Amino acid sequence: MKIGIIGAGLIGGTLARRWTRLGHEVSIANSRGPDTLRDLAKETGAKAVTVEEAAKAGEVVVVTIPQKAVPDLPKGLFANVPKDVVIIDTGNYYPVRDGQIPDLLGGATESEWVASHLGRPVIKAFNNIFFQSLLDKGLPKGAPGRVALPVAGDPPEHRAKVLKLVEELGFDAIDAGSLADSWRQQPGTPVYTHDFDAPGVKKALAEAERSRLPEYRKKADDSLRAFFASQK
Repeated sequence: MKIGIIGAGLIGGTLARRWTRLGHEVSIANSRGPDTLRDLAKETGAKAVTVEEAAKAGEVVVVTIPQKAVPDLPKGLFANVPKDVVIIDTGNYYPVRDGQIPDLLGGATESEWVASHLGRPVIKAFNNIFFQSLLDKGLPKGAPGRVALPVAGDPPEHRAKVLKLVEELGFDAIDAGSLADSWRQQPGTPVYTHDFDAPGVKKALAEAERSRLPEYRKKADDSLRAFFASQK
């Protein structure tokens, strides 16, 4: 499969490494240009391209950038991309990193907000797992303790394609419903960064309470703030 990745951070770089090992043809871009991705391209065999080229690179395009950077993507980035191309959003909103985004602070679902900026439907996936777990914890189907990942988004046929990609990477893929349901896997929710198995993910998604979203966000933001402080 041909896959484009916009964003070469921890998740984007990890997906490039995993997918190229599985034989997929990966094109990867960042905001600083292809020349800055030469080492990653050499290591993985992925092709370093521009953001515009990554958006047109294949059947699936992953947008894996900080929330604050979404409005800065080129206007009309996906305007001429075929409607059957699946767009995956791995992003998370952290006010301590991304600043004050009134719509999100007001309760808008993060990936619905991303979709509105891209002008295209998106599938929410790979946002609730640490990159090291994504790199190392894939296991064959049926293996004890296999980590599960939720996948939410529309349309259903796009979601189905992402569910298959998750399984191929060695994780149990859990259909988490439409994009409107993706708030259940946002930062700080019960499913976030816990590496649960399939029953655990389903239980955690069910336990999430929409009225507690501000509490969940503060919890995640406080954790990230403490991490930033520890790096000084």
